[in-house]
Amino acid sequence: MQGEKQKLNAFWYPMLNTSGIYVHLSNPIEVNQPLNTYTEPAKEFVQSILPDDKLITSILNQVGSYTLSVPILQRNLTTIDANISWPLFTGGKRMYASRIGNRMVDIAKVGQEEANALLQTELIQTYYALQLANKVQEVREQTYRSLQQHYDHALKLEANGMITKAERLFAEVNRQEAKREWEASKKEHEMAHQALCSLLNMQKEADFHPVSPLFVTNELPDSLYFKNMIPATNYTINKLRLEESIADNNLRISKSAYFPTIALFGKQTLYAHNLPRNLMPRTLIGIGFTWNLFDGLNREADVRVSRLTKETLALEKEKAENTLDVMVQEIYGKLQEAKDEVNTLQTTIAMSEELLRIRRKSFEEGMATSTEVVDAEVMLSKVRIAMLLAYYQFDVSLASLCSVCGVPELFWKLMEES
Repeated sequence: MQGEKQKLNAFWYPMLNTSGIYVHLSNPIEVNQPLNTYTEPAKEFVQSILPDDKLITSILNQVGSYTLSVPILQRNLTTIDANISWPLFTGGKRMYASRIGNRMVDIAKVGQEEANALLQTELIQTYYALQLANKVQEVREQTYRSLQQHYDHALKLEANGMITKAERLFAEVNRQEAKREWEASKKEHEMAHQALCSLLNMQKEADFHPVSPLFVTNELPDSLYFKNMIPATNYTINKLRLEESIADNNLRISKSAYFPTIALFGKQTLYAHNLPRNLMPRTLIGIGFTWNLFDGLNREADVRVSRLTKETLALEKEKAENTLDVMVQEIYGKLQEAKDEVNTLQTTIAMSEELLRIRRKSFEEGMATSTEVVDAEVMLSKVRIAMLLAYYQFDVSLASLCSVCGVPELFWKLMEES
């Protein structure tokens, strides 16, 4: 776009070019003048003085029968010229063209900012997907080891006849299921790790661990705060606003066609062959204008098209604002839902941990069955994973919301305040 701007700004500078021409005429250009035009008055004068004179009159008649030829241009002409043209007044075209160039550069900058925001959103999603996979793997591993320990106890109790074989089998089945889920979580972690390495253009064998935890902020502004930012900071709205400005300047350019164009011009002949200086001066300079008085209503058509384009962009901008308003409301709803789920699950996790503690103790004292302990273990695992998913949903939704509003840096501010 910077190149396009420079092309539009070039209208402010003079244009210098060279031109050459070779011409072969069918015949040379010359001036022919019959001499009788001059001999007839002379004859009349002689006869008035010497009425009977025949000698001088005969000589004048002989001379008058000839034609005087004066050559002006030869048949072969060659010239090489340097030409300069510098518009002084164009009806505002150059000024409006410069504005269009500036807006095109602004659109390119907004597009770059939008690409960076989308890349940041993708990075956040991939990064926290790896963090989620880490935490899920830890929960799966902890659940498996707890069920493994319980299964070892169940074997001893079955050998002593304190629990039935069915209870021991139930513990074993859930232990195997927990091991399978743990192995599956390792594969999911590996996939998330490779996705982040690919995004960061790193070797897939690179060993690194995310340090920023999943979070939920309690200082989240209301939805109206984000909606009010859209008209000023959203990338789509900004680009449409700039395109609307370009359309407005195109409309002004169309209207400027009603004004004359005044320009300074000059020419310097660098080389001439068979072209006399007295007929064609080697240097000339001047000022002139062109004014199109009628062009078949082409200017009127350009004005109508430019005005229609401007009105269309205004309607598109209004439609985009309404669409983005709904999108922000939808994303904010997911944010609030994830936040409420986190608050609810915190209490649920505390109760599930207490339930597991009670059932383990009761099982050791013979007051609870192995099935009840396993159910408590599985329930606690599901609740913990649900909590992690809620955290992840909050983080990626917040990143998307900040990107849609055109303020991706707000994500980091809210993360620091969490």
